[in-house]
Amino acid sequence: QLMHLHEFFFFNDTATTEIYTEQIVGSVRCVQETGINAEYMGKILKLIFCKGSSSKMSDKHDLSYYLKCMVGGAMACGLTHAFVTPLDLVKCRRQVDPQLYKSLFQGFSKIKAADGFGGLYLGWAPTLVGYSLQGLGKFGFYEVFKDVYANALGYENAVKYQTIGYSISSACAEVIADLLLCPFEAVKVRVQTSLPGTFPTQFGTAFSKIKGDEGVNGLYKGIAPLWARQVPYTIVKFVFFEKTVQAFYKHIFTQPKETYSKATQLSVTFMSGYIAGVLCAIVSHPADTMVSKINNMKQASSTLDAVKKIYGDIGFRGLWSGLGTRIIMVGTLTGLQWWIYDRFKTMVGLGTTGGFKKN
Repeated sequence: QLMHLHEFFFFNDTATTEIYTEQIVGSVRCVQETGINAEYMGKILKLIFCKGSSSKMSDKHDLSYYLKCMVGGAMACGLTHAFVTPLDLVKCRRQVDPQLYKSLFQGFSKIKAADGFGGLYLGWAPTLVGYSLQGLGKFGFYEVFKDVYANALGYENAVKYQTIGYSISSACAEVIADLLLCPFEAVKVRVQTSLPGTFPTQFGTAFSKIKGDEGVNGLYKGIAPLWARQVPYTIVKFVFFEKTVQAFYKHIFTQPKETYSKATQLSVTFMSGYIAGVLCAIVSHPADTMVSKINNMKQASSTLDAVKKIYGDIGFRGLWSGLGTRIIMVGTLTGLQWWIYDRFKTMVGLGTTGGFKKN
């Protein structure tokens, strides 16, 4: 069902929106065993998506605005990360065992030969759920904290010190987002990198096994390196995105942003997101390697001891294993995330992302 969701972004009528809302709700039911209430989520989705055709939504930054941004962020991160699961699968396995595959394409070939096409999407369910929750926190709370910053300093000072504002807002949002993501990231990495037959591959069973064997610590033992990876990543992602958008509208599209079509604005969004994504991949890659290796360890002492042991085994050069694959993955991923996020925002009557709102 999720593979048809791309059609959702090309319709804006109430009837079609209701159809695709039902598809989302139906897909979410597969994760009820982890404690997520699909029916409750469905009510929230319908409340946000199914607007009356005669009502026009404004860009007023109220609770409704933030809820829409959270849903848009959930769709942007969840769908894109699930789509590139094959890239992530090869990347994680090469980080854990650099000798396993000589290249990205050899990894694809070997996995497909051994497990079929479906094997390339091993771990898609925890990826979809975890990164949907992360996107909800990342994009939604970024909008919240950005407004808090602007209101505290005043619009003129917020614009004057905008880089600081973007950095603080994105960092605070990411701390919250990673608390939502961490348990599902732990499950995903363990499912993808464990030797065949040594660990369950079904989402619910894998989640329960980690929680049963290692407790909550098993689900959150990677939180420190996850923050170390994601907070710098997100600061770069949001700051460079905002700055690149500004550069496009200053040097290439020199008329006021509002005068350009949605298609043009969304093209700027995608290009800015892709450029920011390449930089994100480079900045956060050493911590990403640590996250993969720590979550692959069946038992861990302290996080610091685990980091010391891993660094002693692989050295500085080993921290950069799989960087090429991750640049391709993260650049494409980030561009698509920003495009989906802004596409959703324009669908529900909001403006595309960029700058501070003047009260």
